[in-house]
Amino acid sequence: MKVVIGVDWSEQAFATVQQVLHLYHPTELTLVHGVDLGLFGSPIVAQAANLQGYDDFRKALIDAGNQVLARTANMLPFDSESIKQVNEIGSPAEIILKQADAVGADLVAVGARGQSRVAELVLGSVSHRVLMHAARPTLIVKGTARPIQRVLVAVEGREDAERIKEWLLVHPFANPVELCILSVVVPIRVADPFNIAAFESWSTTLNSYAEDLVKTVGAELMGSRYSISTRVVTGEVAATVAEQAKEMDLVVVASHGRKGLERFLLGSTSHAIVHHVHCPILVIR
Repeated sequence: MKVVIGVDWSEQAFATVQQVLHLYHPTELTLVHGVDLGLFGSPIVAQAANLQGYDDFRKALIDAGNQVLARTANMLPFDSESIKQVNEIGSPAEIILKQADAVGADLVAVGARGQSRVAELVLGSVSHRVLMHAARPTLIVKGTARPIQRVLVAVEGREDAERIKEWLLVHPFANPVELCILSVVVPIRVADPFNIAAFESWSTTLNSYAEDLVKTVGAELMGSRYSISTRVVTGEVAATVAEQAKEMDLVVVASHGRKGLERFLLGSTSHAIVHHVHCPILVIR
């Protein structure tokens, strides 16, 4: 497995590296650090502003990036030949995604520092931007690294369930785990009391579909690497997944890959779940 990990001097970045090793046995690792100079990333801007000491400032940040990459590489139980270190000037998220494409990464991993959604919209964050724009499976790590024993797999429909199932079969975890396959049925609110009979019939159909879905996925994943349980719960999706995830070590969801205006208008279930859940989240694309 080829994994690209975004690193900086934060404890969350080091936790992300450790979490990847808890989850998988990567064959190739690319450690990426972005030196974000902001407006002064361009020497032309710096010269125009007549910034004294700009060159020293720029060099110091680049040297710090090289140091954090070397420190992180020393944490890893791999030969140096299997570890690539990338330190570039620019947007960290863009550099991470560019390197993921360049090496054909199977997984991109970044740490999240717990910013609110409002803070992300105003200030941005590396994890937020990677999650928004990545075309590859993405691991978002929150808190300290942990061994993975219990995994919540949240499925909405057959299409995303198939993508998650394929990932879990092709890329099994480093150690056997307990998988809980969850489907959340969103309650239907009826304004017209005369339609209650039709509502009850439709509600029964939705629950039957969800039960069939989780049992089918569970049966296809059952094997020596996974023990399986299934759940169908009624509620709002993100909040319900977060509640069910309290006893879990990892949440796995699929992204529908909405972009631009469609994402703005319809929202993103996977992105909402990322903000609600407090454990690591693996988003399959």
